[in-house]
Amino acid sequence: MNRSARILVVDDDPDLAAGIRDNLLAEGHRVRVAERGDDGLALALDIDFDLILLDVMLPGMDGFEVCRALRDRSREVPVLFLTARNDPQDRVRGLAEGGDDYLSKPFDLAEMLARVAAILRRARWYSRGAETRVTFGGNEVDLRRYRAVDRVGETHELTHREAQILKFLIERENDVVTRAEILDRVWGAAAFPSARTIDNFILRLRRRFEIDPANPQHFHTVHGAGYRFTKQPAN
Repeated sequence: MNRSARILVVDDDPDLAAGIRDNLLAEGHRVRVAERGDDGLALALDIDFDLILLDVMLPGMDGFEVCRALRDRSREVPVLFLTARNDPQDRVRGLAEGGDDYLSKPFDLAEMLARVAAILRRARWYSRGAETRVTFGGNEVDLRRYRAVDRVGETHELTHREAQILKFLIERENDVVTRAEILDRVWGAAAFPSARTIDNFILRLRRRFEIDPANPQHFHTVHGAGYRFTKQPAN
């Protein structure tokens, strides 16, 4: 049985919500259900959930608004969008608003449970082990608080994705890490971001932490392979 997690299901279809709840309970999880977006947001702000299964089309507030409101309040709880909409632009928007995965209705309950388990594994990986405070090149990063102070004293609020990618690179310090490995660790094998997505995140990290982003000393490109992170710049 999977380790128990506290999960919020926000869906205005009572039959579907009940089916999801019952299956999650059978897996040993603790589950709360809300039928409106605003009610779901209130619960998510009041209780520290480990995961939210969030419909997009909701009364009160839609799922995108709920997710954005959580991220604006620095709540980094993982979000799995559940929706009848299958437009690729909706999928892109869901990730842009801070979602972790996207499952289109109708879906197989076994697949849903597999996605839930994968998201919870990634969340546990991020929260355990390794360093939570990292120093390199005059930068100080607090991975637990998603906050960094750069070499000139400017404070940066990291996004969840930036922090996850940085943690993975730090864990693999001095190794060449492929884009596929980053995608699998941070988004999961079922996700659809492209390799270009990783490149854009690396550029953002360079702009935050490199003295000269065009000539990086810490976030190195290994052409044809991926990226390598080093705390100490090469002489």
